[in-house]
Amino acid sequence: MNTPAKKIFLIDGSSYLYRAFHAMPPLTTSKGIPTGAVKGVTNMLRNLRKENPDSHYLSVFDAKGKNFRHDIYKEYKANRPPMPEDLREQLSPLKEICNAMGMPVIEIPNVEADDVIATLAAIGSKQGMPMIISSLDKDLMQLVEDPLVKMMNTMNNKIYDVAGVEEKFGVHPNQIIDYLAIVGDTSDNIPGVPKVGPKTAVKWLSEFKTLQGIIDNADSLTGVVGQNFRDSIPDLDRNIELVTLKKDVDLRVSLEDLLMAEESQEELNKLFASLEFKTWIKSSRSSGSEDPEAPKSKKEYQAVLTEKDLKEWAKKIDKCNVFAIDTETSSLDTMTADLIGISLACNEGEGCYIPIKHEYEEMPKQIPLTQIQKILGSAITKNQKKLVGQNLKFDLPMLNRHGIKVEEFLGDTMLMSYVLNSTGTRHGLDRMALYYLNYEPMKYEEVAGSASKQINFAQVEIPAATFYAAEDADVTIRLFNHLNGMLKDQPKLINLLKSIEYPMLRSLIRVETNGAKIDGQMLAEYSDELAVKIDALSKNAFKMADEEFNMDSPKQLVEILYNKLDLPILKKTPKGQPSTNEDTLQRLAEEYDLPKIIIEYRGLAKLKSTYTDSLINIQHPVTKRIHTSYQQAITSTGRLSSTEPNLQNIPIKTAEGRKIREAFIADKGNVLISADYSQIELRIMAHLSGDKNLTYAFNNNIDVHSATASEIFNISLEAVTPEHRRSAKAINFGLIYGMSAFGLTRQLGIPRNEAQAYLDTYFERYTGVRKYMDSTKELAKKNLFVETILGRKLHVAAINDSNGLRRQAAERAAINAPLQGSAADIIKKAMIDVDHWIGNDNPNIKMIMQVHDELIFEVKKGFAQEALENIISLMESSVKLDIPLIVDANTGANWNEAH
Repeated sequence: MNTPAKKIFLIDGSSYLYRAFHAMPPLTTSKGIPTGAVKGVTNMLRNLRKENPDSHYLSVFDAKGKNFRHDIYKEYKANRPPMPEDLREQLSPLKEICNAMGMPVIEIPNVEADDVIATLAAIGSKQGMPMIISSLDKDLMQLVEDPLVKMMNTMNNKIYDVAGVEEKFGVHPNQIIDYLAIVGDTSDNIPGVPKVGPKTAVKWLSEFKTLQGIIDNADSLTGVVGQNFRDSIPDLDRNIELVTLKKDVDLRVSLEDLLMAEESQEELNKLFASLEFKTWIKSSRSSGSEDPEAPKSKKEYQAVLTEKDLKEWAKKIDKCNVFAIDTETSSLDTMTADLIGISLACNEGEGCYIPIKHEYEEMPKQIPLTQIQKILGSAITKNQKKLVGQNLKFDLPMLNRHGIKVEEFLGDTMLMSYVLNSTGTRHGLDRMALYYLNYEPMKYEEVAGSASKQINFAQVEIPAATFYAAEDADVTIRLFNHLNGMLKDQPKLINLLKSIEYPMLRSLIRVETNGAKIDGQMLAEYSDELAVKIDALSKNAFKMADEEFNMDSPKQLVEILYNKLDLPILKKTPKGQPSTNEDTLQRLAEEYDLPKIIIEYRGLAKLKSTYTDSLINIQHPVTKRIHTSYQQAITSTGRLSSTEPNLQNIPIKTAEGRKIREAFIADKGNVLISADYSQIELRIMAHLSGDKNLTYAFNNNIDVHSATASEIFNISLEAVTPEHRRSAKAINFGLIYGMSAFGLTRQLGIPRNEAQAYLDTYFERYTGVRKYMDSTKELAKKNLFVETILGRKLHVAAINDSNGLRRQAAERAAINAPLQGSAADIIKKAMIDVDHWIGNDNPNIKMIMQVHDELIFEVKKGFAQEALENIISLMESSVKLDIPLIVDANTGANWNEAH
């Protein structure tokens, strides 16, 4: 019996490279070397091999320089821009990876990659080998006429055989050459027959079968297109020559030799390490090799089901220097979730799981919670200063609510990773294990299932639950040891953890538990009001477009705005489609009415869906309050973010946003206090830059925007008009974010040269700001990070990128990050100070929200004035700067009234 031949995948390297370049974010190594496209292509190739493990792979790239088609037609590919420099840099490492993966690279001078692919396909087919061409290039569709050759679209992995080509183009593969000769190819700058598009070409080829058949019947072709065809007949032979692929290229190596290539795990490891693809290093080892970082075997993970074993673990906690703890729960709501089990680890490579509330048939007996509280709980409480965890903001309230009191701890691995490098990796346990330990823990879905088949952890059988849960504790203690080593020589970061992030964690637990009250009836009524406004906007938009369309569909917006109304295309998406994002619509709205309505519609629809409709639904069933969840390790600058609801995104400058703030109310007998730092980032700029004009304005309580207007326009303070102040404000805040003259032109609606003159004058007057910006960029280029006032490191790896746009973005980030990051540190310090003053279970005052530079409290009416004075004093003195911190604070029955 004959064994079927293995499939051979012919990889079009350029097709993969450009797809990855547009799809992947602009990644760089710590040294600023671009890697995004390399990583994207490598990932695609790894996935392709995973799906087709028994196949051969050959990688074909275009050689440098021109090819024989340029001799035929000098304008060939003349309109194609050169490869971006940062993409060109990635060619060499990509080819090295392909070779190391056993996908040998083939480049032949004076011909194109398509010709090499055509030659390989012809050779393979003659030897009875099935060939699959992986590319986006439609020229290669002509090869599918061979029954052993198919084509795969690299975008969606769709396979095209003869029927597939006919469905896509309307012609047989053996007609593709004639088809392309007629319609031309804009990407290769091959002119087709003027005004003859795909439909006409398909119609003619369907009727006359071949290009020669059309030429023989050219006199019967009617209309302008017929005459254009007759005029183009002298050029069609040239077109045929340009689009026909060579199948006889001298490859200088046999196909048999190419197919003998094998993957080199060692070489891949070196390449992945140099490119900082750390998570792939383990994956490139052969399946039989051992991961030196891996924890010990499953036998080291113990299910604790007897009091004797429980006491043994209590003794281990007493004797060890550090122990990790993790909780398994019935939900993510710390206020109502059941505690399903607790896992512990005292040493790397071992751990235990104490099941508490598992429920399934033939389940072993579990230790009662009362005994766990008595035996283990007392040991944990006694040794809490040795406790470490991953995201303890979740675990601590769960333990405390179930009778295991923990107020202190030694470390939180999520926050340790975050202060080391906020952007180096995401800070969940699985991602950190891969990034720092080169180890992939068991996924939750592996034990509990996924989607509709997912079960509650309580239903997971204890042996499976034990490995999953104990492994998490084991990985946590290994991460703690690893990260502790990385931090030991960085006293500023250790201080940041101990004085800001760890106390902040405890403060946030209280803020989240306190929650905020909302007026559900008011929200429901306002939701109806928004629905009426949204409907009116929709009808107005339909009237302008002279048809109804889905205002939430980018595809339909493209059709209406660009194809029907012919609005200018200001920006394109990575896939080449006209953009309909917010920034593009804002620019269009400066001159056209429909984009303005779409923006307003989007804003109201988002408010309705995110807040007025959903706030009532996420109101806690027990407390009847909103308990937002604060994320401490998400943003690059150290600022907090929040979810369910996202308080940071409620607009303050619009009437609709302020209306939603009105729905946040105080309980009967209470009022709300809102305390907000005034112009904190500009004050930080004055402190960091030492600029004499900025410092003078803030130290003498002069309105800083009026002072800036006075300097820029060379007028007295008394002569500053609201328009002058508005321009100065745009400059002051714009410079914080690295705004250019172009950005100021758009914001103020003034000529470019006038905007540049404003900026030039600003830097002449504020020389300290200019020196700060220049010196910050230089330091960032040297260190690849900048620092906040309190020592938080903010990494800017792309600061030395060869790509100008990425480098400039990194330079802007380097200037802005110390300002935003310092503001984040100051508001955190203020929260900690105020929380310490409030204390535990204070009946007179609760801190209930934090939004940007604002803290919100709910207080007894009789205590409001005292609270107001103390809050202002504590916030203004939280961090000492060279200029004063100023806090604006007010009381009100609702959030909007208090702000």
